[in-house]
Amino acid sequence: MASLTSTIALNDGNSIPVLGLGVYLAESDGEARQAVLWALQHGYRLIDTATFYRNEEDVGKAIRDSGIPREKVFVTTKLATFDHGKEKTIQACQESLRKLGLDYVDLYLIHSPSGGKILETWGAMIELKKLGYARSIGVSNFNVHHLKPLKEAYPDYIPAVNQIELSPYLTFDEVVAYCQKEHIVLEAYSPLTKGHKLRDPLLVSMATKYKKSAGQLLIRWSIQRGFVCIPKSVREERIIENASIFDFEISAEDMKILNGLNENLITGWAVIKGPWLP
Repeated sequence: MASLTSTIALNDGNSIPVLGLGVYLAESDGEARQAVLWALQHGYRLIDTATFYRNEEDVGKAIRDSGIPREKVFVTTKLATFDHGKEKTIQACQESLRKLGLDYVDLYLIHSPSGGKILETWGAMIELKKLGYARSIGVSNFNVHHLKPLKEAYPDYIPAVNQIELSPYLTFDEVVAYCQKEHIVLEAYSPLTKGHKLRDPLLVSMATKYKKSAGQLLIRWSIQRGFVCIPKSVREERIIENASIFDFEISAEDMKILNGLNENLITGWAVIKGPWLP
C-alpha cells in the first residue's frame, strides 16, 4: 500500500510524491508559510504553488525554515498566462526562483493553455529544463486538443505532468486515457470539489463504512486511480487529516461506484475546454 513517502515515476526519469499540499488562495501574509511548514513537519514532501498565487516567497521561506534538505522537497510552480512567449517564459521562471530562493524547481508547469503562444512557450520550457532551472516540465489545464500539437512539434519532450481538476464528479475520461497512453502523470487539483460534494449522502455513507471522512475518501480515490493529489488547506488539523489516507483501501466494488459518479462538475477554471492557441 502506498504511503506519504511514495512516489510516481515521470516520463523523464524523475519521480514525484503521490500526495502534496496545494497553496492556492493561501495568503502571502504568513498564512502560506505556516501551512507549508505544517505540511513539511507532518511528512509532506510535495508543495505546489504558482506565480498567480502570489505566495512563492512564503513557500520558499517555509522550506528554508523547515530545516529539511532542499533535495528532499519537491517544489512545483507555474508560469502565468501573461508570461507566455520565449523570453517572458525564461524571465518568469527566473523571477519565480528568485522569490522562492531556490536554484531550481522540481516541476515547472504552463498554468493554462489560454495564454496562447503555446508552441513557442513550450520551446522555452524545454530550454529551462536544459539549463537546469526546472528538473521536470509539464502543463496544467490542458485537454487532448492542447496536448497533441505539443507531441507533434516536440516528440522528444512530452510533458511529464498534466495538472487538471479531477474527482469522481469530474473524471475527464478522454484526457485521462490520452495522458496514460502517453505516460503523462495526471495531478489532481481541487480533489475535494471545493467542498461542493462533501455532504453527498452516497459519499458520506461510503466514507463512514471505512471510518474516514468524505474528503479522505475523495483523496484516496485519486491515489487509487494513480493520480498525484494536491489538496489545499491552511489548517493544521486538515493538513494532517488529508494525509491520513494510506491506512485503508477502497474496494474494487466501491471504486466502480465512485468512478460512475461523473457529472462534469468543474468547480474552478474551465480553460481546459478552451481553444488551441498556437
